[in-house]
Amino acid sequence: MSAKLIIFDCDGVLVDSEELANAVTAEMLSIYGHQITSEELIRRFKGMKFKTYIDILENETGIVLAKIFETDVRQRMAEVFKAKVKPLEGAIKLIKSLRVPFCVASNGPLNKTKENLQTTNLYQHFVGKIFSAYEVKCWKPEPGLFLAAAKHFEAKPQDCIVIEDSVSGVKAAIAAEMTVYALDHTGADKDLSIANRIFISLDDIHEFFVTQNLSHK
Repeated sequence: MSAKLIIFDCDGVLVDSEELANAVTAEMLSIYGHQITSEELIRRFKGMKFKTYIDILENETGIVLAKIFETDVRQRMAEVFKAKVKPLEGAIKLIKSLRVPFCVASNGPLNKTKENLQTTNLYQHFVGKIFSAYEVKCWKPEPGLFLAAAKHFEAKPQDCIVIEDSVSGVKAAIAAEMTVYALDHTGADKDLSIANRIFISLDDIHEFFVTQNLSHK
């Protein structure tokens, strides 16, 4: 395998933040009378732009949220992440082993991604290599975020590997004409089957990369 760049999603791929984030969102939504579980939020909206799925929920329920709702949720998330977020198992080992350039490209705000990487001791590996949809103004499943990362590294799309855990992220990589590997922690997410390959853990990805000379032991 020839790869010039590896692009990681952040939440759910490098940092174990999905459940925390959706628990906060569910809690904040309940204040407005919208009862939804964090599990349903993950199932329906994982990897989707925050405003997009909030608009969907408002249309479904007729409940109009305050204009500062996203700001309030982000602030609460930051507090929870700082106290509880951890690196995903195998993340640090994989990053340290890579033989090729890498970066992170997230649908989340730049500050959120930076703070989560700092809290999990991963930030030192990604200084100057963090791409946010909020900066590029293009959100997954559109390919623009990944294409912007590839352009920065002067890498052709076909020479890029994307590591994703959401359907929207996988679709974005496919639209960008990049190889995409899906991280399916449950081993049961059939929607991820459109990826080039599915892995259960970062340790599995590491072992595969070793065989492809993209990582060292």
